[in-house]
Amino acid sequence: MNQAVEQDPLLSTDFIKEMSKQMRAVDSYGTYDGWPVERILAPYVLTKEQRRAIPVIGDPDEVLLARIKAFYNAIASLIEKECGLMAIPMINITHEGFGRAVITVGKLVVMDRTLRDVHRYGFESLSKMKDEADKLLSVALSMVGKYPEVAGL
Repeated sequence: MNQAVEQDPLLSTDFIKEMSKQMRAVDSYGTYDGWPVERILAPYVLTKEQRRAIPVIGDPDEVLLARIKAFYNAIASLIEKECGLMAIPMINITHEGFGRAVITVGKLVVMDRTLRDVHRYGFESLSKMKDEADKLLSVALSMVGKYPEVAGL
């Protein structure tokens, strides 16, 4: 790794580390071995122009669906790490690219996100992706704090 990568504080955050783990977990052929984190997470970064250029016709491919699952798995993992209770992500996406991502802790739904146009799933930067994850994590943890008896079931 070069020093510029090591000095980027974003790459040392818990979320980015967890995203890297989740993406490596779906890499059954070892393609990502030796790759820097930025390269592994590069498919999540889409400019507005890149997003517009992606057609929304046809089924979302398995690679894209795996990336979406990895994002919500990372959030669930961080919820679990913070509150000590098992967090379960559930994702349902239709062949048209619409669906829902839900994370439960016990019997409590701590995150419920409608997904649209998943063909164009991505963020303007890794920083924006982390910001979105932080928002979801914060709301989820506040729900667990507010309803601990339901989360513990």
